[in-house]
Amino acid sequence: MTTVLETYRIQPPAGVAAELFLPLSFFDMTWLHFSPIRRLIFYNHPCSEAEFSNTIVPNLKHSLSLTLKHYIPVVANLLYPLNTEASKPVFRYISGNSIPLTIAVSSLDFDELVANHARESDQFYDLLPPPAPAPSTLLADEENYQIAPLISFQATLFPGRGICIGLNNHHSLGDARSIVGFLKAWAMVNKSGDDEALVSKCGETLPIFERSSVFGDTSRLDGIFWNVMKKIPLRTAPSNSFSTNRVRASFILRQSDIINLKNMVLSARPNLVRVSTFVVTAAYVWTALVKSGEGSGDEGEVFVFPADGRGRRNALFDPPVPVNYFGNCLGGGVVKVEHRKLAAEDGFVVAAEAIGDEMRTKIYNGDEFLKSPEKRLSEMPKFKGMRVLVAAGSPKFDLAEADFGWGEARKVEVMSLDGGKYSMSLCNSGGDGLVVGMSLPKEMMEAFASMFEHGLKS
Repeated sequence: MTTVLETYRIQPPAGVAAELFLPLSFFDMTWLHFSPIRRLIFYNHPCSEAEFSNTIVPNLKHSLSLTLKHYIPVVANLLYPLNTEASKPVFRYISGNSIPLTIAVSSLDFDELVANHARESDQFYDLLPPPAPAPSTLLADEENYQIAPLISFQATLFPGRGICIGLNNHHSLGDARSIVGFLKAWAMVNKSGDDEALVSKCGETLPIFERSSVFGDTSRLDGIFWNVMKKIPLRTAPSNSFSTNRVRASFILRQSDIINLKNMVLSARPNLVRVSTFVVTAAYVWTALVKSGEGSGDEGEVFVFPADGRGRRNALFDPPVPVNYFGNCLGGGVVKVEHRKLAAEDGFVVAAEAIGDEMRTKIYNGDEFLKSPEKRLSEMPKFKGMRVLVAAGSPKFDLAEADFGWGEARKVEVMSLDGGKYSMSLCNSGGDGLVVGMSLPKEMMEAFASMFEHGLKS
């Protein structure tokens, strides 16, 4: 059982800009109608309820406020026009905006929650913050918009055992690099007690937000994406009270496993180049999933993965988008292979070759990466009816590294995996490989776990 103790409204400290007005880029518009991104970060930190209430909670409130000073878009609202022909959506911050930080205490079994074996997904949702409510009163110039808050947080104590930080954010606010960067900044400020460490360490790499100064003129692409997105009504954020009918589990690929998988691919395909850790991990998970589910013959199986567009010259941006840009800046790859090929004995090698080819031709090739991004609007519907596996996030942007003063996280759970049909998360495993997170119906999870372990042993 989890009991909510209090919900605080956290504002940036006095002295920040009175207003910030950011039109959404086409990158942001891509995610307007997606379900929110939900994550839980568990920490081993035995403490009493008194210490939690008297010390930890005040520190979290203070440090969150200080961090928001450097990340003003986080405390903005999405203004979605009611007349979609007359205007486009924007992010808007005005003085007085705040975000909710819910404080709770739980009697759930902490050690069960952070375990790797299959556990019922539904029990985790009490640890997530409720979606932030829309403002109860509107300014005169906001009456023509639907107002959607962008983020909320929850800190839950497991007395004598640990703490969980939960977050619930609209994907249009930012991608994994942005949101994880914000969480790490908050953790740094909380650990040090002020934002001097953040300013001195990050300095010139503190986040930048202005779309026009980063992207230049993207009005053509913005218009193309908006013409598609405006036809879909903006949904209010769903509550956390629903049944997933799923279990979630974590699977470890140690460095020795990854080396063996790479050697297996190179032995079968010696001419392949750039057989990366991501390639073999994704291929191994994809084929284990295919072999543990239904499907036959020439049915298409699809794997989709994101790729960060910052820091590299590409078909769309030269000079590159700065790595400290806060928002969405994602390209990605889409791989399609017939079911029978992935289900075959050499399906893992086939998958690795296909993913590697996509990365070489579409991701590492600057002339192709982010070339004609509007094509994704017409390409994705082609995969309707096919089984799609989506890679969520990246071990390059690992929330486990966010140290609030309690050490690195014991476990990260990406609750958004429950929302899509099939998704996988990737986190680092304490320096010895990767943790693969999966959410599946119980019987399918049992089949997947058996296939995953059998493949490593053989």
